[in-house]
Amino acid sequence: MLINHNLDPLALKEYSPVTLAYIGDAVFELMVRSHIATSGFDKIKNIHRSTVDMVKAESQARVARNIFHELDEEEQEILRRGRNAKINTPRNTTAVDYCLSTGFEALIGYLYLKGEQERLHYLVQRAFQAR
Repeated sequence: MLINHNLDPLALKEYSPVTLAYIGDAVFELMVRSHIATSGFDKIKNIHRSTVDMVKAESQARVARNIFHELDEEEQEILRRGRNAKINTPRNTTAVDYCLSTGFEALIGYLYLKGEQERLHYLVQRAFQAR
């Protein structure tokens, strides 16, 4: 189980969306790696390929599009803030997908730091369904 921070929601809303995305990137990748590694893959190269496929910007952008209607107002706002954050020019993807993936990562980071484990796990499961 991930560390439960339970930070004050008002203070958490003041975090930079880039900081939330930074945390969300690590949390999402760890959750994806854990899921894939324990799902019966026997070769590390297969685990790695499947993980990369899930965590790349294009895949995360697809998830963001698929789940947006399921998010409450607060979650949609976090995703929008992350999407609109000033970020470096993307490589190997479109700017639109890169921005959406940053929004998705910001949402994951926000939920993690807020201690919303159940919601976090639900959205990661939705990411696997969107593959």
